[in-house]
Amino acid sequence: MAEENQSQVTEFVLLGFSQERPFLFLIFLAIYLVTVLGNTAILALIFLDSRLHSPMYFFLSHLSCLDICYSSVTVPKILVNTLHLQTTISYQGCLAQMFFLMGCAGAECALLAVMAYDRYAAVCQPLRYTRVMRWDVCMVAAAGCWLWGMLDSAVHTFLASRLSFCGVAQVQHIFCDVPPLLRIACSNTRPSEVALHVASIFVGLSPFLFVVISYLRILVAVLRMPMAVSRHKAFSTCAAHLLVVVLYFGMANLNYNRSSAGYSPEADTLVSVLYCIVIPMLNPIIYSLRNQEVRGALRKVLQ
Repeated sequence: MAEENQSQVTEFVLLGFSQERPFLFLIFLAIYLVTVLGNTAILALIFLDSRLHSPMYFFLSHLSCLDICYSSVTVPKILVNTLHLQTTISYQGCLAQMFFLMGCAGAECALLAVMAYDRYAAVCQPLRYTRVMRWDVCMVAAAGCWLWGMLDSAVHTFLASRLSFCGVAQVQHIFCDVPPLLRIACSNTRPSEVALHVASIFVGLSPFLFVVISYLRILVAVLRMPMAVSRHKAFSTCAAHLLVVVLYFGMANLNYNRSSAGYSPEADTLVSVLYCIVIPMLNPIIYSLRNQEVRGALRKVLQ
């Protein structure tokens, strides 16, 4: 069946950009450069400064790696397409883009949950923190996040490879993803739809609830702090983290678990741009550059 699909469809036409748009090229290029340079800077700081060799920054380094991969899977192809009228991607390239995109998405969902637990253990269980978050535990947790994302992605990509497409395969999107492909498939899409709904619960909703519960418990612990300055700092950090988490999980849920009723290609593109391209740019700012220790390490390197 997969061979038959490949003989029928050799490439997809991406219709997210209906005309050449040089100004969009500049916007996406700027976002991509900020994302790559910002996350690379965070990785370099964590590697160079021994004060940042802790579980919290270990997970932040993995988040930065994910964000670089996330953007690199989609943005370079988008940059090329913004400068061309005929925007195509090969069948194999489409499946590969889909695999790595969803793999990064699933891994980031799991990693955000692990990072929330790390902060919960540090704030609510400080005496047990070093024992709970040992280095072997951290490495297994990080590896598990990557593996979890790739296994989830492999299921969706395999099911997508079994789909048949009739005529000219025109995708109303700016990159390859499962929902846009399901809308143009000629064969039965029920297995893929079920897989998306199941994944939305186990890969999306469950980590999101875990993150929210963890931060709620952190906030309760913060309210018991005697010093107002400590409470203000903790509230500021938690609020920023929760904002990114809610935005990320909310946009991902809209993208992968939305009914076709009232579907709008423009709205779909906007949602995808927010969670695939904009949020990876914001993560180093929210999670790292607002952190006093990271700013101190940056000043030390620049001196």
